[in-house]
Amino acid sequence: MTVKEHYDNHLGHFYSWMTGDFHTKTNEFKSLLTDNFIRPTSNKIAIDLGAGHGLQSIPLAEVGFQVLAIDFNQQLLDELKVNSKDLDVTVINDDIKNVETFADKPELIICCGDTLSHLDNKIEIKTFISNIVKSLDKNGKLILSFRDYSTKLTGIDRFIPVKSDDNKILTCILDYEDEFVNVTDLLHERTDNVWKQKVSTYKKVRLLTNEIVEHLEANGMTIKFNQIINRLTTILASKE
Repeated sequence: MTVKEHYDNHLGHFYSWMTGDFHTKTNEFKSLLTDNFIRPTSNKIAIDLGAGHGLQSIPLAEVGFQVLAIDFNQQLLDELKVNSKDLDVTVINDDIKNVETFADKPELIICCGDTLSHLDNKIEIKTFISNIVKSLDKNGKLILSFRDYSTKLTGIDRFIPVKSDDNKILTCILDYEDEFVNVTDLLHERTDNVWKQKVSTYKKVRLLTNEIVEHLEANGMTIKFNQIINRLTTILASKE
């Protein structure tokens, strides 16, 4: 199953629930922006690649950016339209790989929430990063967040309890290959007092932080911030 099919047929229906309280998450990203002095300085254009329902697009708009929010899942984009009411956010259903076509020299591009791993392979990711850098304004900035899969999980450690409440239980099961991770999202959902199991599997690229840093630096980006936040590697890089 492709990543898009997985989101359209399975994950998109409960993604917002899975990610947790919307206001808490948007405030966390807004703090990252303000703590690192990320604010509009030139044309105000920011592109959010893999925007989902707006965890990053909303705080970007709140600090003054004109946001182009890109995603391939219409359900999440419809949620984003509601969440971004009265804010300067333009919602676009498209492939994030078309980054060079969305705006002329934006001053900020972000790709967060493990979206980077949804590309087809490491060669495509390398090209994608190069295209992002080419798209940026001369002093543009890039924010990436992704899960580092350098440590292979085996046995029962492959079973990750993600979230649960009275009506839903989500478990993620990881199966590692050399350059990919097969991800199975196992959802148990209670409807009319009956529990039903829903399962979908898709493939992620097995990202390594050092490889992403190498790609950025090879394209002339300077790493300003590289830390783990909420179990995701989070990188801020600047084009200088």
